Amino acid sequence: MLNDLVELYAGNLTIFAGSVFLLGLVIGSFLNVVIYRLPIMLERDWRAQAAELLPSANSTVALDSPAQSVPERLTLSTPRSACPACKAPIKAWQNIPVVSWLVLGGRCASCKTRISVRYPLVELATGLLSAGVAWHFGFGAPAACALLVTWALVALTGIDIDHQLLPDGITLHLMWAGLLAALIVGPIAGSPIPVSARDALIGAMSGYVSLWLVFHAFRLITGKEGMGYGDFKLFAALGAWLGWKLLPLVILLSAATGAVLGILMIALRGRDRSAPIPFGPYLAAAGWIAMMYGDSLVDGYLRVSGLRH
Repeated sequence: MLNDLVELYAGNLTIFAGSVFLLGLVIGSFLNVVIYRLPIMLERDWRAQAAELLPSANSTVALDSPAQSVPERLTLSTPRSACPACKAPIKAWQNIPVVSWLVLGGRCASCKTRISVRYPLVELATGLLSAGVAWHFGFGAPAACALLVTWALVALTGIDIDHQLLPDGITLHLMWAGLLAALIVGPIAGSPIPVSARDALIGAMSGYVSLWLVFHAFRLITGKEGMGYGDFKLFAALGAWLGWKLLPLVILLSAATGAVLGILMIALRGRDRSAPIPFGPYLAAAGWIAMMYGDSLVDGYLRVSGLRH
């Protein structure tokens, strides 16, 4: 049975991509849980640690409203998802990715409170990105590696947009997974991922150190902190998966995208210039593009510039 399935996916790219799209929808539903719950779990851990160090401050520090509105015992798997407004448990048929939101008209089945369109968008985006990875890489280890990176980047993007936070539990695990894949799987002909163990190690180190140096140089010059340590770790994770050679492309794409969108938000929405803008989503998007098309982009630039004939 398993061999037949492998042969089917290996021999039919359309079926493989379609199956991965459906899988991506399900993973996207889980990523919605991660994006919402993980920051609350981390906040509670931090406050508990602070209370142990400063017991007298425990009674004076209140949880933020998102943390107050959820059960005391919270993990990524328990308790069951429920409506934030009426607390009614979400039934299985109400939790079908994208479809349930459309059937329910974007509202809770019990209290009719509006459900954010963001939930189906995350599910749909994860499904489409996953299908794109499957179509691009085909059935095999590179596709499995690229899917892991894609799902982690989606989760990090959502969390950073909401909280300007890139959790170590995702960034560091992603980095170590990249190093492990380089060591166990190693480079595969015609695929940019994973890279050799040497390139992965150099990529992880240079990714972290390069942004660390930029961070401290910016702070010395301006007296302000231009980014967080989570950005260093995410860049290190991308270096572990993509190798050091694609890191200049990643930072160029992320910086250019961040600058353009930042200017547009200031011009069109009147955003305060001093308001911090999370850099993680730009790094994540640039890293995904580099993973998919990095070699072609670099080769095209070298040809246009005349550096390669």
